[in-house]
Amino acid sequence: MKQILCSFLLLAAFPAFAVDYSVQPGSTLGFSGTFQGEAFNGEFKQFEATISYDPANLAASKFDVSVDIDSVATGDSDRDNALPGDEFFDVGKYPKARFVSTAFRQHGDKVIADGNLSIKGVSKPVGLDVGFTPTGDGATLTVTTKLNRSDFHVGTGDYADTSTIGADVTVNGKLNLAAK
Repeated sequence: MKQILCSFLLLAAFPAFAVDYSVQPGSTLGFSGTFQGEAFNGEFKQFEATISYDPANLAASKFDVSVDIDSVATGDSDRDNALPGDEFFDVGKYPKARFVSTAFRQHGDKVIADGNLSIKGVSKPVGLDVGFTPTGDGATLTVTTKLNRSDFHVGTGDYADTSTIGADVTVNGKLNLAAK
């Protein structure tokens, strides 16, 4: 009995670790917005993510996502040429966006990843809704959040008017993960 108690105390003294995952091909990081009242979708074709996640131990979980802003694509050549420019993402000065988690919390039946999102030199707290589905030796991770583009100075000058380009942008990701 003494050995069992000592073993239990030893296990309790060492926190559980989240599983480290690598992002696999087929993963997407996209967004949607409106232009002149019409919805449009886009994606960032190049991003890196360091993911450690354990749904049973959210305190051990971490996200660190870095996005190459110049990889933005919406399928519209005029928009695709404008987005990297000074008025929108200013990739010459700010080539990357980054999200780093600070905490994870259960909110009803949802998990929220709280963290800081930095775009165009502006860092703001953001909460991501997280979905996690184990798949064999990996998982599918989904994230979504809604942002106000003006909070990050995306769309300045003539493009600041939110009646033409909507203020709200929904960001969504679907990451195919493999355990490291």
